[in-house]
Amino acid sequence: MTAAYELHGELPDLERPVLVVMLSGWIDASGAAAATIATIEEACGSAPLATFDSDVFVDYRARRPMMELREGVNTRLVWNDIQLKAGTDTAGHPVLTLTGPEPDSQWKHFARSVTDLALRLGVYQMVALGAYPFATPHTRPSRLSSSSPSADVVAAVHYLKNSVDVPAGMSAVLEHALTEAGIASLGIWVQVPHYVSAMSYPGASVALLDGLREVTGISVASGDLAREADIQRARIDKLVSGNDEHTSMVHQLETAYDALVADVP
Repeated sequence: MTAAYELHGELPDLERPVLVVMLSGWIDASGAAAATIATIEEACGSAPLATFDSDVFVDYRARRPMMELREGVNTRLVWNDIQLKAGTDTAGHPVLTLTGPEPDSQWKHFARSVTDLALRLGVYQMVALGAYPFATPHTRPSRLSSSSPSADVVAAVHYLKNSVDVPAGMSAVLEHALTEAGIASLGIWVQVPHYVSAMSYPGASVALLDGLREVTGISVASGDLAREADIQRARIDKLVSGNDEHTSMVHQLETAYDALVADVP
């Protein structure tokens, strides 16, 4: 055990792996980014390479372990671990994922530890995933925005480029740490219609998978998510059609969305 993480055996020899990051606890409207990373890990057959020391990074009073109680027997405790996992996409490309709760403390120490592992594994690109509520209609494709400490990295993608001052998440800290270490790092954020951001919205997860494939070349089938997106779209259509105010709101959002898209070169 190091001061930060425990390895699950020897680190593998990987050829230009991509690191995909999604740490829960920061903005993730509809749980879209969490659903995306879960799909990636399942499709890639991801297995743990390293587990970060929860005693160092997790506040147990804020993120208590789950106790499984069966007929009075405390069978086990399920801890909220932060893990680095490895798998391969459909084309055989190595994919690393960093998942679990966002650290509650020692963010700089955590960022240095992740950077150390990334360099040892030969990571050449990092992408962090997120989702935020926005005044956009469910009847249009979910749009993506991007962030990076590198102006060149941002310029290389055609996603929205916002200007705003907001509290940072751990993903932003990792973007800086990895960029300074010479690893191209990008945050991809998907817009979720604000009026459905409290329920699942698979369409946003599909958009994140598409964006990840476009930026990194990672190929992960989105079949289940795509089917769930169609089902959810039909449900929302039905709910909206039963309320004149909701119908009018969606029409207004469609008009604004179409005008914005028309202005994009």
